[in-house]
Amino acid sequence: MTDVAVYLASRSPRRQELLRQIGVAFDEIRLREAPGRHRDVVEEARDAEPPPHYVERIARTKATVGWKRMEQRALPPRPVLGADTEVVLDGAIFGKPADVDAARRMLAQLSGRRHDVLTAVALKWQDDVEVAVSVSHVTFRRLTAGEIERYVATGEPMDKAGGYAIQGLAAAFITRVEGSYSGVVGLPLAETAGLLARIGRPVL
Repeated sequence: MTDVAVYLASRSPRRQELLRQIGVAFDEIRLREAPGRHRDVVEEARDAEPPPHYVERIARTKATVGWKRMEQRALPPRPVLGADTEVVLDGAIFGKPADVDAARRMLAQLSGRRHDVLTAVALKWQDDVEVAVSVSHVTFRRLTAGEIERYVATGEPMDKAGGYAIQGLAAAFITRVEGSYSGVVGLPLAETAGLLARIGRPVL
């Protein structure tokens, strides 16, 4: 069993479970994300910003802000991990749906199509930030309006990039995954392990 430990700059239970899967211990460092307050990370693409650049920038920012919070709170130094996952169709970034109508629109656009899922993982340790980007391809079968409506009614799409969770009920929609399954869930484990090894903390 590995004795690697990090601070996770994310509240995602999916990322937490994936870290546990490879035996990486973690403590969560919470970033300010509440609406109406100054947010630590503004997750909005800049004009004409390519999706790979966007996910890398957001993951890097999360790790860097998490490191600052560690220092401010005088916590014992550990690597800080940040990540960002986005669904991309025809060059457009699909973030988390703002409401049920947005979730319906996203799922209707993904229906019967192949799209990209990009997840960047960033690891901040001392003066350096190491980043890796995983690109996977996911194909949806054609969905009926009723299926979309019933899925949205479950509430599952509402905090998920692209409005779906591959590890949840939406698995019934997916006919093919090319690339990293864990990357589609939210944290590419091969890339994460590679970054940890690069700073001298291999998981195996």
